[in-house]
Amino acid sequence: MTETLDLFPAPSNKDEETVNNSSKRRRNKKSATAYRTISEVANSIGVATHVLRFWETKFSEIQPLKRGGGRRYYRPEDVAIIKHIQDLLHNKGYTIKGVQAVLSNEKSKVCTNSLPENSNILPIVLDKLYELRKTLAV
Repeated sequence: MTETLDLFPAPSNKDEETVNNSSKRRRNKKSATAYRTISEVANSIGVATHVLRFWETKFSEIQPLKRGGGRRYYRPEDVAIIKHIQDLLHNKGYTIKGVQAVLSNEKSKVCTNSLPENSNILPIVLDKLYELRKTLAV
């Protein structure tokens, strides 16, 4: 019997799994504060990229950084808002207008909760501005 030498063996499933797993590990090693591409965000929440582009037109809260050629990079804050929108639309059954109303209401609550209750901060700010003006005039 003659032994044949296989110069180009077909890759086994195990080799393919190793390559796929190592590339997945590389992708998952991004920092929590790293910016994400549109495809990374779309894959993480299970929607198509065109859906994210559409949501950008409907929700002013989503404002990705746009680089040359129109590439979008989403901040962690953008990703959190997108996940919230996706949950409201797909899991809780809200309409686009309903989600807009919810986000508007949440935004106003955050703004009013950031100031201490019953505080009259305007006179304090004005005093500080007058002091700064005097310092700069000297």
